[in-house]
Amino acid sequence: MPTVRHATVALLRELGMTTIFGNPGSTELPMFRDFPADFRYVMGLQESVVLGMADGYAQGTRNAALVNLHSSAGTGHALGNLFTAWKNQTPLVVTAGQQARSILPYEPFLFAERPTEFPRPFVKWACEPARAQDVPAAIARAYHVAMEPPFGPTFVSIPIDDWDQPCDPYPARTIHARRVPESAPIAQCGAALAKARAPALVVGAGVARDGAWDAVIALAERHKAAVWVAPMSARCSFPEDHPLFAGFLTAGREAIVAALTPHDFVLALGGPMNLYHVEGQGPHMPAHADVWLIGDNHVHAAWAPVGTAIVANCDAALAMLLEGPAPAAGRNAPAPCPRPPLLDGSAITDAFVLQQIAALRPRTSVIVEEAPSSRGAMHDRLPIVAADTFYTTASGGLGHGLPAAIGMALARPQDKVIAVLGDGSAMYAIQGLHAAAQLGLSVSFVIIKNGRYEALHSFGRHFGMQSLVGTQFPELDFCALAQGHGVPSRRADDAAALDAALQWSFAAEGPTLVEAVVA
Repeated sequence: MPTVRHATVALLRELGMTTIFGNPGSTELPMFRDFPADFRYVMGLQESVVLGMADGYAQGTRNAALVNLHSSAGTGHALGNLFTAWKNQTPLVVTAGQQARSILPYEPFLFAERPTEFPRPFVKWACEPARAQDVPAAIARAYHVAMEPPFGPTFVSIPIDDWDQPCDPYPARTIHARRVPESAPIAQCGAALAKARAPALVVGAGVARDGAWDAVIALAERHKAAVWVAPMSARCSFPEDHPLFAGFLTAGREAIVAALTPHDFVLALGGPMNLYHVEGQGPHMPAHADVWLIGDNHVHAAWAPVGTAIVANCDAALAMLLEGPAPAAGRNAPAPCPRPPLLDGSAITDAFVLQQIAALRPRTSVIVEEAPSSRGAMHDRLPIVAADTFYTTASGGLGHGLPAAIGMALARPQDKVIAVLGDGSAMYAIQGLHAAAQLGLSVSFVIIKNGRYEALHSFGRHFGMQSLVGTQFPELDFCALAQGHGVPSRRADDAAALDAALQWSFAAEGPTLVEAVVA
């Protein structure tokens, strides 16, 4: 007789979720009895790595990824990257094992006492089905909720003895959940844009998620609008070598106002524009600016301090704006954003490493970044010029970039994936190298090694602190760590060695690691 497992496997196959990311424990094993030949199980050596790989894979495939965790302990390990997936608006269906229903009253070993509460508030929906036969329906609902804008993770707790219970088939359904804007507010926004003297667009990650790269370029060019990147945007939504590219907004109130003061109209697309990392004072936006916001996340619309918000997918809204009125006559295009002069490599800095990555990387390569203290240098030296070729963490939490690069390589095997990582960030998920080696993925891990948590030193100076405790780790040897996980590696501490190592890594078919030692 068909079981819960049979019904669930058939459902997952229909939903295109045949890759499972996990680190199995005892309460999950019955899920994998007679594991189907057309499914793939991707093991991570720690649950945070598992979650990060699934995040990268889901973003690369544009479909929800399936994660399998181990009751409370495994879910707890994964929470940091679950928070990042929530902030990234990544669609995930996270499952976790639960002990057998018959012994739950006795608080058994390795059970989850409040399984649906534990991952909150970083999931859109959580459930432990009331009956075994409800497991496929719960997973189907979790999938559809995860794939409804704004995308995000969901969670299903499944008792160990449910999988072998009899169950009728549960065929997949189709739900169309795009957010299409009303015509009247879009017409008002388009009219204000057309009348503006010096308009600006501020692009967030939602533009990339919605596949609106070409539409944003078209709108900017039509209206000669400067294009800024929203603070801490986790995706690239506009080519950074375009003449209308204006730069990156800093996550501080005064800095945002100063950057946008020349503009009398500001349209934020696909993400929060007033995202702050430090305290500030004064207005949130220039008083003279007409501010509009368009994105699929109603929460962003609700807490935005100023502006008229339209909750909609960016591609649908931009298509309507492109049909709007032509811009005012005589509008001048803003001056292009200047590029810094080339560095000669006499000093090996993070800026020089990023410059050489830009010069030597394959044209279609994908950058997955988690080097917080080098973010400014990356903006200056590693321009992203093609759609869907840059990903980073929207949460600021560490340990996402390395496994996300592995998931991205699984999703896009035809592209070279380059993981640009700080040494401190890399250590949060270094065991992910094992998965890259086991799967033979074409990932170049480039570790910018400065021997300390440089981002904290920058913040220390902000708080007037000249010395910090517990932030130094010069002893780390990333080549040894890579080789211990089965990944070939090279160390570079001068310009010639760096270029040779990067060229070797970018040409390799399997995973490689470059330890770039910087001043």
